[in-house]
Amino acid sequence: MLLGAIINGLAIIIGSLIGKGIKKMSESTINSIMQGVALVVIVMGIGMTLKSDRILLMLISLVVGGILGSLLRIQKRLEDWSQSIEKRLKSKGEFANSFVTGILVFIIGPMAILGGLSSGLENNHQILFTKSLLDGFTSIIFTSTLGIGVLFSAIPVFLYEGLISIGASWITQGIEPKLLETIIQQLTAVGGLLVIAIGLNILKIIQIPVANYLPSLLLAVALAPYLVY
Repeated sequence: MLLGAIINGLAIIIGSLIGKGIKKMSESTINSIMQGVALVVIVMGIGMTLKSDRILLMLISLVVGGILGSLLRIQKRLEDWSQSIEKRLKSKGEFANSFVTGILVFIIGPMAILGGLSSGLENNHQILFTKSLLDGFTSIIFTSTLGIGVLFSAIPVFLYEGLISIGASWITQGIEPKLLETIIQQLTAVGGLLVIAIGLNILKIIQIPVANYLPSLLLAVALAPYLVY
């Protein structure tokens, strides 16, 4: 259940240690790394989306969820919160700045939530393994430019994803197996669409406010029983 969170934490630690020992990476090298990871993320998202053929449910979940997220301004609130923390700690030294930057980058975003849910609901760590790859390379870049505080952000990342996994596992107890299977299927499919959006954002093809679509995951779960009964 916690394997994905453990691997993600270790990837950040290893990447930070590598980053500490190398000079600042060139922009072309950084772009090549991030583009390669983005392509993997998109392929994984497509695979997740194809788990379900309920196009109408995915459409309703995504559209209504996006509307709710926009009204709640989830993306804007997360951005404002992260910027306010950075401003407060920027003057407190290299360690604090690099530590907080690591936390904000590795925790804030749908991939940590989707990965934790997938690990807890079906013991599938694919999302967190892919996120580990992304975070590992990112930690190399950040540590080489910001400082060793990035390494210690692995601790809150592990706790955050681990708690989501454990919580998701507890919630599934007592749910009818057929219903649980349908919920996982629809949650995975809608989550796959968000993962594709993350990949497109990394490639800078388009900038989708993915956090605004997080309510679509709740709608996918809420609508899933109607596919069973």
